[in-house]
Amino acid sequence: METDLPKTGSFKRYERIKNPETFKKLFKNGDKTGVSGAKLFYKKNDLGKNRIGFPLPRGYGNAVQRNLSKRYSREVYRLFKTHLNTGYDMLFLVYPGNDSFSTRCVQFRLLCKKAGLIRE
Repeated sequence: METDLPKTGSFKRYERIKNPETFKKLFKNGDKTGVSGAKLFYKKNDLGKNRIGFPLPRGYGNAVQRNLSKRYSREVYRLFKTHLNTGYDMLFLVYPGNDSFSTRCVQFRLLCKKAGLIRE
């Protein structure tokens, strides 16, 4: 599971979206883009930093599969966060299926590129 991305430190608590109201607002009013197996909901915030949440659809396997999927997603975000524009709230929604770290890296990079979130 090698990536060409440098280590970027930890995934801080203030970078997480935890409020259910924020999740609902992003799902309802946020822009979205999708690739096979994943969607990204995003919206500009006034905080000057990125925040991200990792919701899963209903019926996504058992607890072990859900936790592993979220762990992959958090690690991918941690590796990519230095390459992203700042000031966005994001929800990275993945669907059951081919669940591996390398697949998740490709999905996240493509979604961020389609959304215009990758810093040039």
